[in-house]
Amino acid sequence: MKKRFLAVLALPAILAACAFDSDNSDMVAESDLVTHNWVLTKVDNKTIDLPEPFRAPNLELSQDMSAHGHSGCNRYFGQAELKDSKLRIEKMGMTMMACPEPAMKMEQLMSRTLTEWSDASISGNELTLTNATHSLTFQRTVEQ
Repeated sequence: MKKRFLAVLALPAILAACAFDSDNSDMVAESDLVTHNWVLTKVDNKTIDLPEPFRAPNLELSQDMSAHGHSGCNRYFGQAELKDSKLRIEKMGMTMMACPEPAMKMEQLMSRTLTEWSDASISGNELTLTNATHSLTFQRTVEQ
């Protein structure tokens, strides 16, 4: 009888632990993001198509969460914050070159999205940042 009683008492604790683990399995940690080069592949679930000589924007985060990359036209930098799987780059700075329209339009979209809080999720080698306005999908690349 005592064993059965103990088993009944232990069951809720075991179930709570399992539920807690499954809730946190989707949480993005800084270690998931840092030391990788993330190259933009999709905006709002549509594959980006920039004409030559433009290259896809990217995002790189250092161990201390300092962020830098190419936004479509200019280089940017700032301090990234990650809270409850939400990411933003605070106090973003940027070089100030002028570029033709497709690059400037991409830069505006990219910089606006990165400076706002976005839900961050990682699936395999894809990082997706989603906020009320846009969804950016990045592919993790191998550093050379």
